Amino acid sequence: MPQFSEKFLRFFDAINPRKVLLISLALVICISLLMIASASIPFAVSRDLAPLRFFWSQLSYVAIGGILAFAIYQIPLKLYYHRQHMNVVLLMWAILLGLLILTAVAGEVINGSRRWLNLGLFNFQAAELAKAVMVFVTADYVVRRSAELRSNVFTGVRLLVWFLPIGGLLLLQPDFGSVIVLLATLGVIVFISGAPGRQYAWFALLASLLIGIAAWLEPYRRERILSFTNAFDDIQGSDFQLARSLIAYGRGEFTGVGYGDSVQKLSHLPEAHTDFLLAITGEEFGFLGVFLVLLLQALIIFSIMVISLRALKRRQLRLSYTVFGFAVVMFGQVIINAGMTMGLAPTKGLTMPFFSFGGSSMVVLLMMIGFILRVDKESLEIHAQRQNDKY
Repeated sequence: MPQFSEKFLRFFDAINPRKVLLISLALVICISLLMIASASIPFAVSRDLAPLRFFWSQLSYVAIGGILAFAIYQIPLKLYYHRQHMNVVLLMWAILLGLLILTAVAGEVINGSRRWLNLGLFNFQAAELAKAVMVFVTADYVVRRSAELRSNVFTGVRLLVWFLPIGGLLLLQPDFGSVIVLLATLGVIVFISGAPGRQYAWFALLASLLIGIAAWLEPYRRERILSFTNAFDDIQGSDFQLARSLIAYGRGEFTGVGYGDSVQKLSHLPEAHTDFLLAITGEEFGFLGVFLVLLLQALIIFSIMVISLRALKRRQLRLSYTVFGFAVVMFGQVIINAGMTMGLAPTKGLTMPFFSFGGSSMVVLLMMIGFILRVDKESLEIHAQRQNDKY
C-alpha cells in the first residue's frame, strides 16, 4: 500500500494540470460548436433565422468569454486577497445582488421565467454569475470562521445571511436548479473546510429534506420528479422531452447515425441545441461521442482539482477552496445535465458546461477558468515568498 501511495503521488506531481485543462477545454468547445451547428439548423430555419445563427452566436460567446478570461488572468491575486480582501468579496456580492434585483424588476420573460437581462448584444443570466460569486463568498467565509466551523458546523448558519437574498431572488425567477447547485457547492466547501462529520451529516440531511419538500410542493416540479420515473407514460405531455431524448440515445447505439443525420433535432426534441445537446450527440455519434464529451469534462474537472489540491498543500486556503468550488459547480452541472437527458434525474434547465448553447454560462465559466489559471501561475510564487496565510 505505501508503494502504491508513493507511485500515485509521483504520478500526481508529474501532471501538468494547465496543459490538461487547456487541451480538454479546447476540444470540448470545438465539439460543442460542431454539435450546435448540427442541432440548431432545423430550429433556426423553422423560425426564419440564418441556418448557422446559433453557431455564430455561440462562437461570439466563446470569444467574449475568452477575452474576459484573459483579462481576469492578468489580475494579480493580491487584488483579491489583500488585507482588505473582504471588500472585494463584498463588492462582487453587491453587484450580483443588484443584477438579480434588476432582473426581477426589468428582466425579460422567456418560456415563463424572468431570468434574463437584455444587454443589447445578448441576454445575460445573472444566475450563472451567482455560482461564481457565491463560491468566492463561501471560500472566504470558511477561512475567516474556520475555528468556529471546526467546532460546530451549525455556526456556519451566518453564511445564510449572504446566501438567502441571492437564493430568494433566484427562486422568484424561478430558477430552482441554480439554487440547488449553489446550496450543494456551499455545503461541499463547508465540509472540506473541516466541519465535524456527524454534525455535517445532520446539516446535510436537513438541507436535503427542505429541498425535497420545496420541490414537491410546487406542482410543475412535482410533475418533473414523477415523470422521469416512467419516461413513456405521458409521451405527449410531461415526458415529451425526456422520451425523445432517450429515443435519440437509442437510435445512436454505439457509433451513432452520423453527423447531421439526427431525426430528433427535426422539431421532435425542442431547442435541442440547448440543455439536450448531449442527447443529439448520442444520436449522431453514439456511445463513443457521449463518452468522449464526458471524458473531456472529467479531465477539465480533474485538472482543476489538481490545481486546488496543490494550493491546499501550500496552505493557500482561500485559493484552494475557491478553485475547488468552481470544480464542484462544473461537476454538479455535468451530473445533472447528463442525468436528466438519460432519464436518471428529473429534467432541469441546467447546461452542460462548455458544451450546451448558452452565452451566460459560457462566459462565466471561461471567467472561472481565467481565475483558475491565475492561481496555477501564482501559487508557487506565493509559496516561495512565504505569504501563504494571506491567500
